[in-house]
Parts: sequence; structure tokens; C-alpha cells
Amino acid sequence: MAELNLKQITDKLNAEFVGESRKLIFWYDANAEFVDDIDSMELPNAKVFHLEKDNQFYTKYFIERVDTQTNYMIYAPFPKPALCDNHLADTIRYSKEFFADRASLISIDLGIDEKYKPVLQHYISFFGEKGRTQRFYNLEIENWNENVIEVAMMSILCRIKVVSFEELVRTIITNGELENNKYLELLGNYDLIIPFWRMCEETFGYTDVQPTLSKFVYTLFVTYFAKVIHRELPQSLKNYCSFKSGNIIAFVDSMMNSVIFRDSFDKLSELTYNTVNIESVLKSFEVSSFAELEIFRKTDIFIIKWLIARLENEDTDAKLSGLSIPEICRIRRKLHYGNLYFSHYYIIENAYHLIMAAHFEPEKTVQNMWERYVSADYVLDQRYRYFYYHYDKITNNAMYDNLRELVENIYTNEYLNPLSVAWNNAFAECKADTGLVKQQDFYNKYVKNAKGRTIVIISDALRFEAGQTLMKRLSADEKCTATIAPMQSVLPSYTRFGMSALLPHKELAMSEDFRVLVDGKICDDLKSREQILQSYSPKSKTIRFDDITTTIIAKEVTTGQDVVYVYHDQIDARGDDLKTENEVFNACEEAVEEIHAMIKRLTSASNTHFIITADHGFIYKRDKLSESDKISGLSQKNAFVGKRYIVGDAAMNADGIGTVALGDVLRNQDARIVSFPIGSDIFKVPGGGLNFVHGGASLQEMLIPVIDVRTNKYHTETKAVSISLVSLVHKITNLTTNLDFIQSDAVTDVNKETVYKVFFISDENEKISNDNIYVADKKDTDASKRIFRLRFNFKNKQYDKIRKYYLVAYDEKNALEVIRHEVQMDLAFVDDFGFNI
Repeated sequence: MAELNLKQITDKLNAEFVGESRKLIFWYDANAEFVDDIDSMELPNAKVFHLEKDNQFYTKYFIERVDTQTNYMIYAPFPKPALCDNHLADTIRYSKEFFADRASLISIDLGIDEKYKPVLQHYISFFGEKGRTQRFYNLEIENWNENVIEVAMMSILCRIKVVSFEELVRTIITNGELENNKYLELLGNYDLIIPFWRMCEETFGYTDVQPTLSKFVYTLFVTYFAKVIHRELPQSLKNYCSFKSGNIIAFVDSMMNSVIFRDSFDKLSELTYNTVNIESVLKSFEVSSFAELEIFRKTDIFIIKWLIARLENEDTDAKLSGLSIPEICRIRRKLHYGNLYFSHYYIIENAYHLIMAAHFEPEKTVQNMWERYVSADYVLDQRYRYFYYHYDKITNNAMYDNLRELVENIYTNEYLNPLSVAWNNAFAECKADTGLVKQQDFYNKYVKNAKGRTIVIISDALRFEAGQTLMKRLSADEKCTATIAPMQSVLPSYTRFGMSALLPHKELAMSEDFRVLVDGKICDDLKSREQILQSYSPKSKTIRFDDITTTIIAKEVTTGQDVVYVYHDQIDARGDDLKTENEVFNACEEAVEEIHAMIKRLTSASNTHFIITADHGFIYKRDKLSESDKISGLSQKNAFVGKRYIVGDAAMNADGIGTVALGDVLRNQDARIVSFPIGSDIFKVPGGGLNFVHGGASLQEMLIPVIDVRTNKYHTETKAVSISLVSLVHKITNLTTNLDFIQSDAVTDVNKETVYKVFFISDENEKISNDNIYVADKKDTDASKRIFRLRFNFKNKQYDKIRKYYLVAYDEKNALEVIRHEVQMDLAFVDDFGFNI
């Protein structure tokens, strides 16, 4: 029994025991409702005597002979006996009886209107347990009616702390099995099953002669399905459709978007899909009719297959619901099942852009080629990299076989080879003088005159397009200010040559036995590189990236130094190994993550200036090279030979080979010739991998990034991008309404992306529409491209024209309300199409 009830009873009893004369009060508690509470009552002027069915004579003897002075409250946890069986009847005649109506006490305590007392009395067995009654009181409900009383009891039985029928339904259908549901059984124990199904009909329009949780769940999903696809369903599914679609859409959306319920939502969705055979319905519809559907996982499979078929036919103009293929991919990734098909949509989006690059035409001059590459064309290599990055994440990727073949053909034959031929011919013609900053000038241009300590991170094989990925990541870090510029590596473009060129020097040369010399010294390892570096900058150091494992080590390594060269080997280490060369695109992504993390670690150790660059780039093609892709039959004495270069005394005279004097590369008098394939093929030499290669003169091999980064180790003020309403709406007249919004700012390093939940509520905070989730991540500077549309489905109910209703938007990440826009709800027809039937 609740504390307030006990106090009320106690006060009444104490009032009876006032006065000088002795009082005896008999209390027959027919249902033993207060048997657990009786001894806890405080009765200063009386004692409690427990009457039992078989101790009536003793009781009479005790109160009339043994103790004739004390006031007694004689409590009997059973009904009052019939007169013929009641041996205390004469005592009761000169004493007094006390009656405690639990239903009355509860209604008085909680301010429940007297007219609802029969409801409480009907469920009085619910209040027979002290803990349940206390939890009922703890709900602190202000406005009572029959539904509220019943929902409150159901909520307590289902261990819910709020009185919400929708929350109750979510809990019931997501806990345990739908058949023999434990919570439904509990409701049955207290005669609450009929009210539960009655409210399902009132709230969701679910009616059934023999209602079950399974059929109720099917009604929820099928009604939502019918509303979204705008197509007539077969009769087998129409039987599950409810007229209260607004309530159902709001309910299903809230489950789908809930962190707590989303896993259970997925199970219920899959159950419905399989049981009522949604798949056969989807097969009979055009994909365009369900392009916006997100409640069934396999919807994405239909859409993905449709997209693949369009791309296999190179139909890049194809649209669904007015959306282009990339727009579809971006939108579907953000929907409920987007995380499951994340890589699928990235494969398709990247394939689309590569197919669009068919018939690629390179620029004519060497300078125009690299200028267009660093501003635009590098994206094609990036798209190719991400195509395979996501392709490799899918275990069963056979569905992409034809598309992969098409992408590979376009990338190799219509982009990579034409660009390589044009660039290499122009490179040979201009004798390596492209107008780009040369790798040999790196130290003097970027390091020598830098103010403060400079940390140089050299990532082996970080080609320019991968550098752009790192640049994008750094730009999104509010503590980083970064710029990127292209640089031309040495030729041959291999590790020892490139690493040496990045060191300070007066002369870079290649010995007669093809060893790289820096100021006449061989520098093939970390120690020799450090010696050369210190000869130009005494306070300097070289260290392997993997040796800086903590901030403490970072501080020890860098303190007191002016220049620190950090050598990072992730991409080249993976690509140069035949067993792992197909993991090179994963290595690129890991390299970007590692370098960014290292910059944070080094910044914590009081370093704020970083320069990231590479020794060389690379070419990668997924398909194995055929014999026709290998240039063979070439031999030369005293030559330095790699898969993409030959350094010798004479040029290799054959079709498909370009040449440049080594002296033109090194800016000295070395007359030896560097020969290189002008396409993407290789020289036929033993050993190593075939997919990942470097050493030649192609843009992808020779164009490397120089990223200059300044960091701030202190806090930088950032803010979440905001959204605002574009549509000038003051009155809602339809149960389904579309509204336009705009993401006010583009996402930048200080304007951070966030997630908004947008919906409508009443002035009593009742949610009256579905939730719309918007990921505010647009980076377009053109404001018109940041406009987006949300669809709202309103609950089927009567709305009061004089009450206030609001459109609200919450920043989910920062838990802030950002929009509260007042509207009038003026719906002409609701519920049963305006008829009370």
C-alpha cells in the first residue's frame, strides 16, 4: 500500500481514538489488502490486535477481562463472519467498525475524479501489492481518465517509467517473442488485455476479431509501406492496412530512429518482410515506386541491382524520383539501412564518375596537364581507389563482376593510358622541365627558412591524390590550417632516389654503379640520412614513424631540434609485397589516418609546424598484366633496370618507350639515359608485384604532394551548422505535408556537421508527426545546393484550431532545440475520413 494511503487511514483511525473513554474499533479487511501494512501504522492512543478466524473466544476474553483499559484496533484480514458464526457480534455492538475502501482512498490521494472509481475498483487486484501501488503513485500523473489509469497500470507491469501508450507498445513488441509474449501475459493476469487491444484500435486503427501481436506488427509495417510507395497493394496486403497511417508512420519512424529500439525494429521488419511476402510485391513494382522506402532491408538490394544495371549499360542519365545516381547513393547511405550497404553505394557512386570519364581527353602541353590534374583529374584516381577500397570490403561481390570489368577497362584504357602517353611524350619533349617544383629543391624551398621547429613527415608512396585525401581530413580538423601544393619527384621514381632528393644537398647524383649520392655520400639508411641532415641543420634528427609510440617519446625526440624528419612506410611496404599489393588502397586510407593521428600526438608535444610529402607516387591497376602489357626483348650492359625504368648508357629504342637524359633530371652533366614506358605497361623483369608499380615518369608516379600544416594546440571555437525553414508555412491543412529547409552554412573546419531530428508537437509536448532525420553535412558553397525537403505525416486525430502547435528541430549531437515555429492545425478530415463510424 502506498505511503499516502497509509497516512490517510492512520489519520482516520487516530481521529477515532480521541477522547478519555476506551475505544474498540473492528476492521474487517475482506481482501486482506492491508495485511502487509497494518503493523507499520502509528497509533499513539491504541494498539493493534490481530483477530484470527479461530481465536474469537480468546479475543473476547482478552479485551473484556485481561485488558479493559487500552484502546484497541482489532484487525481481521478476512470478511466479517455471518451473525450466527460471529462470537464477537455483541462486542461489536458497543464498539465501532472501520471501513477502508482502497479504490476510494487511491482516488482521493491522487485527485482522480469520483466517476473513475469503478475503473479502479475493477482493477483493485492490481493494487494488492505494495510495490506496484507505490510505482503507480510515483508516476505523478496530473490528468486522469480511464485510458490513463489503464495505461499507467500497463506501464508499471511492463517496467516503463512514463505513461505513454506508444512507449508501452514499443516495449511489448520488442521484448521476447510476439507469440506467448511475457508482457502480454502479465496484462492478462490483471484483465488488461481488452483495454490494450482497444487502445491499439484507437491509436493505430488496428482491428481484428482475434488480435495478435504478430498481425499488429504486420499492420504497422504494411501501412507504412503502402503510404510511402503510392501504389495499390494486392488484396493480401490491403487486409493489413490501417486508416491511421499518420499515427503509424510517426510510431514506426520513432522506433527506426531510436538507438534503443533500432535492433528490435530490424528484427520486426525482417519478420514482416518474410511473412507477408513483401519481396514478391517489390518484384512486381518498378523500382521508382519504392525509391524512398527505407523500412525493409532488402529494398536496398533492389535499388542497388537497378543502379548496377544502369551503369553496366553506361546509362549515366538514369534517375529515380528525379534523383541522379550519385544523389541516390548519397541519400540511401544516410537512411536506416545505409550502414549495411554503405560500401555498395560507394562502389556505385565511384563507378558512375569513372564511367563519366570515358573518352577522356588529356591536355596538350605538359604544364596544362599537371595543372588540370592537380585541380580536377586527380579525382579520377581517387575514385578508382575508393571503388576498390569499398569493393574489397564486400565478401560476396560477384554482383559487381561486369561493372568492375567496365570500370577497369575505362580507367586503364580510356583514362590512365591516354594520360600517361600524353604526359610521358610531353615530359620527354620538355626534357623533364615541367614547370613544377622539383623534389631536389624541397629542403631549400620548404624547410630551410621555416620559422620555428619543423616536423617533416615523409610517407613512402603517398601519391598526390592520396595527399588530397589527407588534406581534406586536415581541413576538417579545427586545430589544423593546411595548404597543399604539387611537386615533381626525381626519375627513376623509387624510394632511395626520392628519399635522398628530399634531404638538403648541393649535389644529387647517381654513381657509376647506380647508387644515389648526396654531396658525394651514400645515404641508404636512417643514420646516414641523419648525418647529411645534421650537416646542414645541426639541431636535427631522423626517426621512424613507428618508433614514436607515445606523446612522451614525441616530446623527447623533438625537444631542442629545429628539424625532424619522420619516415612513414605504410603504402609502399604493402604495395611492394606481391602477397599484399592488392591491399595498397587500404594502406592509403590507413596512412591518412596514421599521419593525422601522429600530427595530433606531435602537437601535444609542443610541435605546431608540419610538412608532409612523399618520395614517389605509384600506379596501381587491379587486373593482372598480360604478356602484351610487358615490354620485353630489351637488354643492355651496365644498366639499372626496374619494372618502370631502365638507366643506361644508351636509350632503349622501341615503340612505347620514352627517354630523358639523367642529367636533365639531376641538373648535372650525367649523359646516361633514363628509359621508361610511355603507357602504363612495364618492362619484363623478374620478381616483385605486377599491380602496384612505380619508378616511371607518369603523373601518378612523379606527382607528389607537399602539405604544409600549422596546428593550434589550444581550443578553437567551432559551431554546428544550422538549418532553417524556407517554406513560409503558418497553417497545416493536410495529413501529409512537404516542407523545404536550408542548411544555412557549408560544413568547414569551424562549421561542423551534425544531425537534426525534425518533427511537430502540440503545446503539451505531444509528438503529432513522424521524425525526420537530417544529416547536415553539405559542403557546397552554393546555398541553393544546400536546400532540402522533408515530408511530414501527421497523426490521425482531431486538432484544435485555437491551440498552438509547433515545428521543432533538435540538434541530436548537441542536444539543443534550434527551431520552434508555431503553426495552426487546420485539417478538414481526420480519422475515418471525417465520419464517426
